[in-house]
Amino acid sequence: MAIFKKTAKIDLDQQTISSLLSEGCVIEGNLKAPSFVRIDGQVIGDVTIEQGLILGEKGHIKGHVSARQMVVHGLIEGNITAEILEMRGTGKITGNIKTTSIQVDAGAVYNGNLSMA
Repeated sequence: MAIFKKTAKIDLDQQTISSLLSEGCVIEGNLKAPSFVRIDGQVIGDVTIEQGLILGEKGHIKGHVSARQMVVHGLIEGNITAEILEMRGTGKITGNIKTTSIQVDAGAVYNGNLSMA
């Protein structure tokens, strides 16, 4: 029985990004958005995105994260809930993950518990 399910890569690069947090910007507090978001800065607080989230290489989230689709190039310190999660080679996650599909590239670092439903 396979634990990890192979899926096609998320094509978030083809989506229109409705919100962008640039490198060097810091949000202290929760972030909520209805569409597609890219974070290259830092968020200290919970992040809830209804559609897709791209966390850039310099991006850092310290809080719980929830999104339908998520691609992680940066650092997350907190629990994650996502239907589809992709960890790229530079991605680092410390926290528990709840997902239906996960892809972890070589070089990615994950410390926590994984729950797949």
